[in-house]
Amino acid sequence: MRVVALRSSAERAALGNTGRSHLFDADRIEEEGVDLNLCVVAHVNEVLAQCSLWWREVPLLETHAIGVIGHYASVSDEAAAMLLDAALSHLRNQSCTLAVGPMDGNTWRSYRFVTDPCSEMPFVMEPTNPPEWPLQFELAGFSKLADYFSTLNTCLDVQDDRVAATMAKMAARGVTIRMAEKTKLQYELGRIYQLSRAAFANNFLYTPITEQAFRAQYARVLPHVRPELVLLAERGSELVGYLFAIPDVAQAVRGKPIDTFVIKTVAILPDANLHGLGSVLVACAHETGAQMGFSRCIHALMHESNISRKISDHYASTMRRYTLYSQEIAP
Repeated sequence: MRVVALRSSAERAALGNTGRSHLFDADRIEEEGVDLNLCVVAHVNEVLAQCSLWWREVPLLETHAIGVIGHYASVSDEAAAMLLDAALSHLRNQSCTLAVGPMDGNTWRSYRFVTDPCSEMPFVMEPTNPPEWPLQFELAGFSKLADYFSTLNTCLDVQDDRVAATMAKMAARGVTIRMAEKTKLQYELGRIYQLSRAAFANNFLYTPITEQAFRAQYARVLPHVRPELVLLAERGSELVGYLFAIPDVAQAVRGKPIDTFVIKTVAILPDANLHGLGSVLVACAHETGAQMGFSRCIHALMHESNISRKISDHYASTMRRYTLYSQEIAP
């Protein structure tokens, strides 16, 4: 086995796909601004493990110079050890002081390993991985940087007793909530992007992205969006909050009826007068989902300290856990 370093999609495509079953679209190297792609290959150029590295445009974390490891896959512990050792060496050469992964460049894309699976099947947009991959990171010296959770609500008529009073307070402050219109989803995405920049600016490992990149992230799911599940909170003409949910179309792919919708994002403009609006939006989404015939709701991929997790605790139970890893890099 040997490690090869690649800098273009063409070089990566020439090697084929990683680990036989874990397919990788080589175009992502250029599309996602990869600084370097590493592959462990056998003597016949069969890829046994791979990852991509970013160090130029990466999240900020305290005083660290972060190097990000993503696009990860490996078919064996031996190949993984060789790959991660090479990744750390390359990041060290770029003066990085902390390696973070798995993360495909930033938190707008796929990141985190599933580390506590359950009997529930993967839902739409959820990261998936074999159980060996997080263990391979740990064997290479990585430790937990952050935990994330998805929760499941199987009773959409459960009420949060605080919501009615908060709804009245929001109404008194001129805040109204409406569903998006299907014909105006592209327009609303622009407003959602601008609000997201303000709402998420202080989030853990936040990285700003362009509106074009933001729209590209949503382009994959827009065909499946039900506008009734995109809730917009407005104060006059100003968008001050939104909830973006989507039917769990992964159920349909498995030949099952879609009885679940997934709350992907809840964002509120930083404003003390809007405290509690997130809880109102979640309650409205549950009510709307039940009226649409859904019986379950997943609150997806919440950081352990995020306010969404506290809202979710009133309705749902933990379904799955995820871990983001890091390792300090000695000079």
